[in-house]
Amino acid sequence: MAKNMGGTDRIIRAVVGAGLIYYAMSNLPGADSWMVPAGLVGFILILTAIFARCPAYMPFGISTCKTK
Repeated sequence: MAKNMGGTDRIIRAVVGAGLIYYAMSNLPGADSWMVPAGLVGFILILTAIFARCPAYMPFGISTCKTK
């Protein structure tokens, strides 16, 4: 599988994913129902940033990598 994510895309995903995981691990009052979904989405964003592949991009042929 070829990489289909560029550097900016990966950084944005990593930051947003870390923020969602932080939110999921916090003890904010009234946020109980959103903690698990936020953690799962954050985890998926971190994984896609690490491996530089987005499965949602593949069916549409989208790539944010710079071409050489």
